Amino acid sequence: MAASSTPSEAIRAATFQRLHPKTYLERFLEENVRPDGRDFLEFRDCSINVGSISTADGSSLVRLGDTTVVCGVKAEIAEPDLDAPEDGFLVPNLDLSPLCSPKYKPGPPSDDAQVISSRLNEALILSDILSTKSLCIQPGKFAWVLYVDATCINYNGNVFDATLLAMVAALKNVRLPKATYHEETNHVTCSRKIREPLSLSEVPISSSFGVFDSLHLLADPTAFEEPLLETTVTVITDSKGRLLSTNQLGQYLSPQLDVLSKCITNAQSRTTEIMQQVLAI
Repeated sequence: MAASSTPSEAIRAATFQRLHPKTYLERFLEENVRPDGRDFLEFRDCSINVGSISTADGSSLVRLGDTTVVCGVKAEIAEPDLDAPEDGFLVPNLDLSPLCSPKYKPGPPSDDAQVISSRLNEALILSDILSTKSLCIQPGKFAWVLYVDATCINYNGNVFDATLLAMVAALKNVRLPKATYHEETNHVTCSRKIREPLSLSEVPISSSFGVFDSLHLLADPTAFEEPLLETTVTVITDSKGRLLSTNQLGQYLSPQLDVLSKCITNAQSRTTEIMQQVLAI
C-alpha cells in the first residue's frame, strides 16, 4: 500500500501545482525552500561546452539547470557601411523554437525572441566585448560580419542569462581565417591554414532575479516561477564584477525592500564563479 500511494501523491501534487500555482509556490517559500530544492538566492548549476558544431566558426552549448541553449557563430565578408567604413558587424539573434517549450509556436519569431535578441545586442554593445573595428579587413571595402545565432533547445526559465553566456562562449571559441586584401585585384583571400581568435575585451555576465509576492527575492527563476513574479531584475557585470547595467521589468520596487542592492551583490559574487568557467574555454 505504501508503494502504491507514492505515485498517487505525486499526481495530486502535480495537479495542485497546475491548478493553483501561486499557492503551491507560497507553501514552499513558507518553508524557506523553492520547489526545486534551492535556496532563494541560489543559482542553478551551469555548464559550458564549446566547439561542438564543426560547420560553425565558433560554437557553444550552455546548460543552466534544465534550460539549454546552443550558439553558433558564422563569419561572412561584406562591405562596411558608408558611415562606418572601418567597422565590421556583430549580429546576435535568439530563436525560441516550438521544440524548446509548448509556449512557443511555429512561424515568425515570437515577441519574446525579438525582445530578448534586442537586449542581447545591447548587452554585447554595452560591454564592448568586441570592437567592430577589429573586424575590418580593408577600410571602406571589406569587413567581417559575425552572425551569432543562438537557439534554445530546452526552456526552463531565465533564457536571457543562458543565451548571453552561450554567445560569450561561442565568441571566445571563434577562429577566423587570416584574410588578406589584394589591392591590384580588389579581392580578399582567406588562408586555409591560419585561423586566429577574436580580440575580445570585457565579458558581460548576466544574473537575473525575480520578486514574488513583494516579499521574496528569487535568483535564476524557473519557467514555473517566471509567470508568478511581479518584477524581474537583471544585473549585467563585466568580467571583473563591475556593474554595467540593470534592467527592471514589472511593478515598481519599494526602496525599503533594498532589492536592487541585494541583486547587485549576488550578481557580483556569481560573476566570479562563472568567469572561472569562461576563462577555461
